[in-house]
Amino acid sequence: MIRERYIVIGILAFFLWTPLRAQEKETVNWLTFEQLEDSLEQNPKKVFLEFVTDWCTYCRKMDRVVFTKTEVIKKLNDEYYAVRFDAESESEIEFGGKTFVNDQVRKSRNPVHQIAQLLASRDNQFVPPTMVILDDEFNVKARYFEYLDSKKLLQALE
Repeated sequence: MIRERYIVIGILAFFLWTPLRAQEKETVNWLTFEQLEDSLEQNPKKVFLEFVTDWCTYCRKMDRVVFTKTEVIKKLNDEYYAVRFDAESESEIEFGGKTFVNDQVRKSRNPVHQIAQLLASRDNQFVPPTMVILDDEFNVKARYFEYLDSKKLLQALE
């Protein structure tokens, strides 16, 4: 009787603990540009920038498929400050003593923010998803203008 009670308690504990463990799933610690600036002042570190739009299918796929991989999450959280930025944002961004705005709002069908134009454009055009890797002194080391699966992204982050 006592043994059966322990078995029942063990089974209940397992089923009660499992949903709590699932909620603890790790995610990438995405920062804003303002948080990035504060973090860089405190502790210089490499930077990973992802520029997205809400209409970008591959951006959503990367979010679902790539940025959920344990190895990718660990690499980004341990070695980088990661920033995800909506390239069509209308927000005013204060960074590096400068103010960046989206001066294309109401002038263009897909208005691109100045910060995305500066860091994530190729041939004066922005096409998402775009990823930029910066060293710990904020120098551009690489730009990727395409969907990267987890293997390619991890290679890029090396």
